[in-house]
Parts: sequence; C-alpha cells; structure tokens
Amino acid sequence: MTSNTSFATQAVASGPMTSAPPSFDGHGWLVIANLVTMTSATLIGVMAITYLVQDGWRHRQDGRGLSPARIWRYTGLLFATGITLRCGVEAASLWAWDPRLPAITARFLVAKRLVDPVAISFGLSGLALFVLSLPGMLEQLRKEPLPLTVWQARPILHRIGWLVLLSAVAAIGVVSTR
Repeated sequence: MTSNTSFATQAVASGPMTSAPPSFDGHGWLVIANLVTMTSATLIGVMAITYLVQDGWRHRQDGRGLSPARIWRYTGLLFATGITLRCGVEAASLWAWDPRLPAITARFLVAKRLVDPVAISFGLSGLALFVLSLPGMLEQLRKEPLPLTVWQARPILHRIGWLVLLSAVAAIGVVSTR
C-alpha cells in the first residue's frame, strides 16, 4: 500500500517525533478523548452490527418485502457499518502511531483515506433509507397501541458503559506510557 518513497511515509519520517499525530498539538487529553471515542464507537458499532445481523437471520422467515422491522434493521445496519468503518480506521491509526516506524504509520494514514469514502457511503445510504421510509414508518408508529419498552435493553447499556470505561483505561495507559 505504501512504501518508503510514499508521500505519507516521507511526511511521517520528516515530521516531529511526537507520541501522537502532530495535529493534536501535544494535548494528551485530546489524544485520550479521541482514542476513547474512536475505540468505543468501533466496538459498539461491531456489537450493533452483530446484533442486527443475528436478529435479521433469526427473523428471515418473517415474510418477504420491506416490513417496518426490516427497514429499521437495515437503517441501523448501514449507520453502524459507516460508524464502525470510519472510527475503526481512525482508532487503528491512533493506536499505531509511531514516527520511528514511518512506513507502518503511513499505511494506517492511507487506510483512513481509503476507507473514508466507503464509510460515508454507508452513512449516506442509511440516511437515504431513513428519509425514504419516513412517511410509511411514521404512519406505522402512530398506530395504537404501540407497546414499546425501552428499558428492556438496559443490560446492553451496562456492557457499553464497561466497554467505554475499559477503552478509557487503555487510552490513558497508552498515552501516559508513550
């Protein structure tokens, strides 16, 4: 993907020997904040994708066509995939940052730019599906009674909280030991 003569490799090699990309301007707290959010968002996105795919597989026999549940699932899947891809390559480039290994660091920087259009395409597709399905979904959601219990997913929220906490501990550890 990149070689020792690539622009990205040259930029990393000739740049300052910083413990994080120079765009963080030496602010360790900002590196930690980005590591936590990007890592957590990636892992939460993977959890969402896994759940939505498994749920779709379990309910694959629930009729043909685009039911509100199927559209809802596809929309979530598109958004989760876009977030996971974008945040995943950003997290990887931050975790892998090492100006002493410019070719490896440059590979992650180039990967970010290669994945960005794909990730944005997933997000825009999710947004398009949301907008296209909005009138029909609103009509379905306005029908009474609509039994909706939000708090049944509370255990998932606890797992996400632990995931964010562990990401924060790891980020603090890596930034303070670089």
